[in-house]
Amino acid sequence: MDNVKVEADLLAKVAANATPLREGDVETVAVQLGRAPRGLAGVGARCACGRPAVTVTLPRLPDGTPFPTLFYLSLPELVKEVSRLEATGIMTEMTRRLAEDEEAASAHRDAHESYVARRGLLGEVPEISGVSAGGMPTRVKCLHALVGYALAAGPGVCPMGDEALERIGWDSSLCHCQSA
Repeated sequence: MDNVKVEADLLAKVAANATPLREGDVETVAVQLGRAPRGLAGVGARCACGRPAVTVTLPRLPDGTPFPTLFYLSLPELVKEVSRLEATGIMTEMTRRLAEDEEAASAHRDAHESYVARRGLLGEVPEISGVSAGGMPTRVKCLHALVGYALAAGPGVCPMGDEALERIGWDSSLCHCQSA
């Protein structure tokens, strides 16, 4: 099997909103992604209706490939909204802010360090040691990764992801599954 059962207490340490896989989650994620999920360890965040919105992926896939992206955005409507935001060129603005604002840069570095530590709870993979996602720690490269991280970890952990969610007007109390 390509996916691994990870206990709730470990997932809670990985991310505040993470939950174990439930019946139907693997199939739902496969439909969302258009392919079978690999190394699925849990759900990092859910839509208000309970469907997966963010996946938690093991740091080493079943075929042995290192996989640095711990939190993967899967909810189609959210993927679409984040893609629209990325198309505005906001990542350049955010990266510039990191170079000019030490407080923002420090928070982004902290998010990076926390990401690496969270992923390490699911297994150490030397090939990706110190590597996180989304351009951390020095730039903003992929808002999808940062938004997934922000949703899974909760507010205040990944400020750039939090900002992206605010900019798209994301309301986690509403179901977004039917709007895609």
